[in-house]
Amino acid sequence: MGDSGTPKCLKCDLGHLVPLSDYGSQGAAVHFKAWVCINPECGFNIKIRNGDIYLNEPITSGAMHSPRSR
Repeated sequence: MGDSGTPKCLKCDLGHLVPLSDYGSQGAAVHFKAWVCINPECGFNIKIRNGDIYLNEPITSGAMHSPRSR
């Protein structure tokens, strides 16, 4: 663990991994669904989707995303 209390990224050795949460298909919170390196040049990420683990998926800007109505 680094000084920030989050794990150091082993890919770039500069950034730290921060956890991200999301909501499942039924609306329940899914904590720690993904971990992403905060170093923009690195881009390392690990995600859990439907019980499968995905490494280094492309990261895109969410600026054009429109939230769905609930």
